[in-house]
Amino acid sequence: MKKVLRYILSLAAMLTLMMSITPFTTAAAEETDDDIVEIALSNDDFSILVSALQKAELVEALQGEGPFTVFAPTNAAFEKLLGELDITAEELLAQPDLAKVLTYHVVSGKVLAADLSDGMTAATLNEEELTFDLTGTPMVNDSNITTTDIEASNGVIHVIDTILVPSNFTLQEVDLETEAVADTGIEGNSLLLVSILITGAMLLLVVFKKKAV
Repeated sequence: MKKVLRYILSLAAMLTLMMSITPFTTAAAEETDDDIVEIALSNDDFSILVSALQKAELVEALQGEGPFTVFAPTNAAFEKLLGELDITAEELLAQPDLAKVLTYHVVSGKVLAADLSDGMTAATLNEEELTFDLTGTPMVNDSNITTTDIEASNGVIHVIDTILVPSNFTLQEVDLETEAVADTGIEGNSLLLVSILITGAMLLLVVFKKKAV
């Protein structure tokens, strides 16, 4: 009886240890006809990413046959970068090098969580490499990988909490008046401008009415 009890306790300890060292939160594997872009569109947490893909004209590319592996930053990741760069979402989406940042998040081929190993590197569509660190919290470069293996019809998505910035990205001053910037879902200075224009129009209307009287 004691041997059986020790065996059960040992087995329980092993299972507990295995669960404690599992590094990823893995999405449930499901068959889907949705491609990478369609999955991003269906998730509000990727709204800025979708706007960026639209602005950089990469939507069609990521709807291709692939397969692709995308390390997808959340809206919170974009907001963190905006604070670090001290720019608005509109200024980020107007950057000439925006496509270089986005393609740095895409690897050709389907790379699942089980395929990753500590110290592994992977070439991106930007032609610069990503490096993986699995010694603690799983990371790609300086970003935590928070969710893995979101299956798409043309690849797989892994969610990250920090924007991956390639060495060939240069932050530039942009003129938003001449840039057609995609809607980001983040309230910006444009709302203030619209309010001013509406107020001005109402004041002019009052003046004309007084003159008419």
